[in-house]
Amino acid sequence: MPIEGPLRELGIHDVFQLLDLSRKTGVLRVTSELRHNAGTVYFEAGAIIFAEIRSNPHPLGALLLRTGKITEADLERGRDMQQRQGDQRRLGEILVSLGAITPRELQRQIRFQIEEVVFELMSWREGYFSFTEGTLTDLPTDATVRIPTEALLMEGARRIDEWSRIEGRIPHLGVIPTLAPPAGGPEGELDLLPPEWEMLAMIDGERDLRTIASELGRSEFEVAKTLFGLESAGIVVLVDPGTVKRERTTLTSDLAELVARAEEALGRRELEEARALAEQAAGVHPHDPTVHLLLGRIDLAAGRAAAVDELRRALRLDPLLVAAHRFLGYALVATGRFAEAVEQWDQWERLAARSETELAQLDEVRRAKTAAQTLGGTGAGLHA
Repeated sequence: MPIEGPLRELGIHDVFQLLDLSRKTGVLRVTSELRHNAGTVYFEAGAIIFAEIRSNPHPLGALLLRTGKITEADLERGRDMQQRQGDQRRLGEILVSLGAITPRELQRQIRFQIEEVVFELMSWREGYFSFTEGTLTDLPTDATVRIPTEALLMEGARRIDEWSRIEGRIPHLGVIPTLAPPAGGPEGELDLLPPEWEMLAMIDGERDLRTIASELGRSEFEVAKTLFGLESAGIVVLVDPGTVKRERTTLTSDLAELVARAEEALGRRELEEARALAEQAAGVHPHDPTVHLLLGRIDLAAGRAAAVDELRRALRLDPLLVAAHRFLGYALVATGRFAEAVEQWDQWERLAARSETELAQLDEVRRAKTAAQTLGGTGAGLHA
């Protein structure tokens, strides 16, 4: 008798855990009318040995070819051995025997394929599941691995936690990364990891996150996490096409008006309204440093540590934005980084002479700097 039911009564995470603990062998099918999608997971004694999903039906050979792990000639030769020469081995085994791919890389690619299906299913909150127990025969795959279900459950939970951290910047897989404009200051060398360089080479202002992940043969989660790091470092800017389109048609794209309205809301301490207006401005004008200065001030007023990142982003776009140096000092103090705050205010003082508005803040900044020096134990003296 199959184990089945709606996911709203028994969550998919609990289904996987049940099959793992009871060491079941059989096939789990999950369908979602809302997503117009369906996935199938094959279990052997509680472990997962294969998984596939309707929305991404790429067979192993096509995946290896698309990610550059094998050549088209390798794939044709392997298929020829199966179809014309009657080789009964799976395609993966044949490709390894031909030297087209190493056993380790083959296993890595198969595991990647399975993990992406399982993690997608773990995100479903609605749908219907059905598990049919029985011996597995004629698996629809060119190679298999054995992955402990518990390991996938733990990794799935970790991904959910990390997604909650980055979803503010990457709300969905349709965001498009573009290279950030030059900051205008002295050029420095980029100290990036190989996956980050690989990502930069794919950015053309047209590919979205989902397309980049597919072409690189990497998980959408890993690509999102890498892009989040590059965006936080000010190397790329992430654009949500849907948001920009809506704002251009239903909201004014006049930057000055949006910023003015956000400033008014900030002055009234209506921080949610101020943030909504500032984010509208950022969606239409993602490269404007004054918008990120405003977002940083709103975060600072709300007591959010994200103020530091926003203000630094503003300074990467315009290193001479004097007010950003001043507010960054306050944001650093709020996170307990007193020595960095003092350095930031030193920079501010050197630039403030150019602005009467900023010079009016000199006494207040010096008092704050004295307090930061005391708390941080820097021992530095005041500027004359």
